[in-house]
Amino acid sequence: MKSVILFILFAISACCLYAQDMTVASFNIRLKTTSDTGNLWDDRKHALTSLIKFHEFDIFGIQEGFFEQVQDMKEQLPGFAYIGVGRDDGAQKGEHSAIFYNTSRFRLLKEGTFWLSPTDTERPNKGWDAALPRICTWGVFEDRESKKRFIFMNTHFDHVGVEARRESAKLILAKAKELAKDLPLILTGDFNIDEQNEAYFTLAKSGVVKDAYGLAKIVYEPNSSFNGWGNGLKPKGRIDHIFITKPFTVHKYGILTDTYLGKFPSDHFPVVSVLHW
Repeated sequence: MKSVILFILFAISACCLYAQDMTVASFNIRLKTTSDTGNLWDDRKHALTSLIKFHEFDIFGIQEGFFEQVQDMKEQLPGFAYIGVGRDDGAQKGEHSAIFYNTSRFRLLKEGTFWLSPTDTERPNKGWDAALPRICTWGVFEDRESKKRFIFMNTHFDHVGVEARRESAKLILAKAKELAKDLPLILTGDFNIDEQNEAYFTLAKSGVVKDAYGLAKIVYEPNSSFNGWGNGLKPKGRIDHIFITKPFTVHKYGILTDTYLGKFPSDHFPVVSVLHW
């Protein structure tokens, strides 16, 4: 009888631990454009969303998604909702840095988007030396089962502006504090910077967030996170990142290199991390 009770207690404990794991990801899905001959959105969107379903993402940020693409993903991902707006008008125009989340797992409490700018974070504009308007979408979420809350932020840094990338990193950390005070933070994005860049160190050595990659017990890094449709592959090099704060710990981290018919779902691979809370 005693052994049966111990087994039941162990099983309950294991279930509770499992329930506190979450799979988070950052995925630059590549904008919809007619110039991607052989890799058009309508040809690859099913492979892209099937990848997400198979690997059981719980919550994730995307980059470069036009409104039509975001709607396609929502249709292909039953049980998911998203937050986010277009960077060009604060509504539907331009690329979204949307956050998708499993609605059976998480409840959305607050949401918003701000522009990465020193002058006006509330309306579309270009900040510092950026070539394009850049945004960060955020949401405060509550785990429906544990009732724990956290803030999730997702962004896409400028590909040209050196100052813009550095200052954007500082702005996001300040905004996280302003928007959610001391709530745990998960920050995802295509930062257009590798691990040797000054803007990367602004985040990774901030004393606020840490790179999930460096905290993971298990790391799967077969190649770079950018693939350029197969033409930009390198042995190493991450420009897509996941940053976290305590109390999250990282079980594993991976760059998922799934393909279909020898093709890539996007010109970036998703970076994924299993976090434990």
